[in-house]
Amino acid sequence: MARPAIAIALPDDETSPVVAELAAAGFETIPVRSPDELAVLFTGRRDVAVAILDGETDFDVALEYHALLHGGGRDIGALMVVSPRALDRLATTSQQSSILDEYLTRPFSAESLRWRIEAMCIRADTVDDGSGPVIQSGAFDTAEWSHRAAVIAVFNPKGGVGKTTVATNLAVALQLGKGQRVLLVDADTVTGHVTTSLGLEHVRTVADSWRDELEGGDPELLPDIAAVHPSGLRVVALTSSPLSTDLLDAERVADAINACRRGFDFIVVDLHPSYSKLNRAIFDRADRILVPVTPDVPALRAAVQLRDVAVELGIRERLAMIVNRANSGVSVADMERTVGMPALAQIRSGGLLFVRAANEGRTVTEMYPKERITADFEALADRLLGAPTVTESTRVPFRLFSRSKEPVRA
Repeated sequence: MARPAIAIALPDDETSPVVAELAAAGFETIPVRSPDELAVLFTGRRDVAVAILDGETDFDVALEYHALLHGGGRDIGALMVVSPRALDRLATTSQQSSILDEYLTRPFSAESLRWRIEAMCIRADTVDDGSGPVIQSGAFDTAEWSHRAAVIAVFNPKGGVGKTTVATNLAVALQLGKGQRVLLVDADTVTGHVTTSLGLEHVRTVADSWRDELEGGDPELLPDIAAVHPSGLRVVALTSSPLSTDLLDAERVADAINACRRGFDFIVVDLHPSYSKLNRAIFDRADRILVPVTPDVPALRAAVQLRDVAVELGIRERLAMIVNRANSGVSVADMERTVGMPALAQIRSGGLLFVRAANEGRTVTEMYPKERITADFEALADRLLGAPTVTESTRVPFRLFSRSKEPVRA
């Protein structure tokens, strides 16, 4: 599928490196020198996705460009390139912009601009126009899971993308909503907080068990150690302290997880955002590695890095993206193309619902069964079970010239 065209109205010294960077990424670039040229361009082209504008040299001209982008039935995103000082001027103008608009401050690198364009092109296809279902990925084969538990690792090399949120709510959706026997493993030995978020205090950990074994205690399997959540979910943490990991041999942990396959339908493993020896051992045993990705530049870059690392690790085909915090709807096909891995589902922003649920030691899936975000997790569970799903999307207002943006919470 051809990539969209990008109109560029920047000074000559900035245009050349930007054109080279975007062309290397597969974009068609079209330099324009005046609003009149942009107007002529629109008479013959309908594939312009973003216009890169100089919002500093001549502000009135920038506003003329902007009016063309969002007039005549068009709504094309503008990336306004400005200095920090000029940005203050944008903040004081009363003119509103589309939810597709962004800004970039000088000095900037062509690479950073390219990643901003990637994110904007994705968002250009995320506005819900009611035209149909968002999820466009085909089904994937789950037949090999029929006679054993599927080990589902949840991982992203970038923190803050909702990894634990996806792991806990997916596990409960499978347990409560789909009648599956689920073991949830907190394998984040550094910042893991699965048990705390589920209200399970003072739980016995794998590190505790293996320490007791060294002192003459009986060996225990993970189900023997696991705490039982009110949802029926079994939950086990590797450790309660990052200083107690000396006993956690990576291969033994991975083998212990693998040994639980016959007692459960699903084993969901929440991992720390690193390429540690422990994580790599779990990758080797996992049937599927779910990668939560938020539609922002740092998360996109981290996912692309993971895709490339996965080739070296031999796990490329097990990766599946979960588009998280998709508060304005997400074009999964575009996200798949940019990140380079298939997507199973999208999860919208939950805002205060997550806070209220965590305060009760429960998940959103349990506490708010009728909320749309719960439907998102149930749709993800259905995808893992092989059932077809359709998810919805919502619109979030965005303003550039007032520099106000409705907060996105996860």
